[in-house]
Amino acid sequence: MNQKPIPPSTRHGKLFVIAAPSGAGKTSLVKALLERMPELHVSVSNTTRPKRPTEEHGREYYFVSVPEFQELVQREEFLEHARVFDNYYGTGRRPVETQLRQGHNVVLEIDWQGAQQVRKAMPECATIFILPPSRPALEERLRKRATDADEVIERRLRDAVGDMSHSREFDYAVVNDDFEKAVGDLMRIVAGRGEDLRAGRPQLQPLLAELLA
Repeated sequence: MNQKPIPPSTRHGKLFVIAAPSGAGKTSLVKALLERMPELHVSVSNTTRPKRPTEEHGREYYFVSVPEFQELVQREEFLEHARVFDNYYGTGRRPVETQLRQGHNVVLEIDWQGAQQVRKAMPECATIFILPPSRPALEERLRKRATDADEVIERRLRDAVGDMSHSREFDYAVVNDDFEKAVGDLMRIVAGRGEDLRAGRPQLQPLLAELLA
C-alpha cells in the first residue's frame, strides 16, 4: 500500500527573524531561547567587524574581510546584507534554505534592514522586534557592556531611535524588561501562541511614544 505524501507543513521549517536596537538584549535573549528550545537552529551571519574577546569564529559570526564580504555579495550568496556602524553583516542564503527544507525551524538574529530584505525574499517568515523598557535602560545596558567608547555609545543611542521606529513593520514585538518573561514570550511566539504579542497591539503605544520621543 502506498504511503500518503507528507504535507508541506511537516516538511518545511519556519524562519523566525529577530531584530532589535543595539543594547536591547537581543543576543542574550536568543541564546536563552536556543538553550530552552534546542530543536531550533540558528543561522550564523557573516560580518566584517572585529571579533570580540569572548567570541569565536563560526559561533557568533563568521568573521570575514571586506573584500571577502564583497565577493560574497557579487556571487549573490546572501539572503540579506547591510552596513551597520561602518561594518557589513550578511546571512548566507544556502544554509538557511537547506535547514528549512530539512524541516528545522531557524532563528535569524539581524537588524531591521536585513529583516526587510528577508521579508521580501521569504514572506512566510515570522519577524520579531525586541524593545527595551525605556531609553535610560537602553543606555545603561550599552554602558555596562564596556566594549565601546563614549562617542560610539552616543551614536548607538541616536541610531537606536531610528531602529525602533521600524518596530511596527514586524509581526511581533517583545519588551525586554523582565528577562525571563521576555524569553517566555519568544518561546510562545515560536510555538505559535503569541497572538497577544503582535507588534501593533495598543498596549505598546505609550512605550513607543517614549522611546521615539
